[in-house]
Amino acid sequence: MSIHPVMQRLAEKLNRTDLPEFVPGDQIRVQVKIKEGDKERLQAFEGLVIAVNRGPQGTFTVRKMSFGQGVERIFPFNSRVIDKIEKIRSYKVRRAKLFYIRGLRGKAARLKEVDRLAARA
Repeated sequence: MSIHPVMQRLAEKLNRTDLPEFVPGDQIRVQVKIKEGDKERLQAFEGLVIAVNRGPQGTFTVRKMSFGQGVERIFPFNSRVIDKIEKIRSYKVRRAKLFYIRGLRGKAARLKEVDRLAARA
């Protein structure tokens, strides 16, 4: 199923180019715009990227532990709610989707840190 050319041009115009490259296994901090009444503030959501779905309406899933409870949030790439994304560190993973992390607790959920910049050189 192909997208109509007019819709495709509109989607390309709305695509964000200011977001950094990240993959599943990266720990990121997403600065989210929160509206409270007539005021707007930024709130950080920091966690592990467990899934990335590319495409015109692409999304990514970030998981964090909050007071012993797992919290996941799905963000659209082109969302205006996202102010910026910071890549904090990268971990070595062998899967494209890290849903198995949901079932792990404590030491079992540890991942080995890797320097992706040094690995590419």
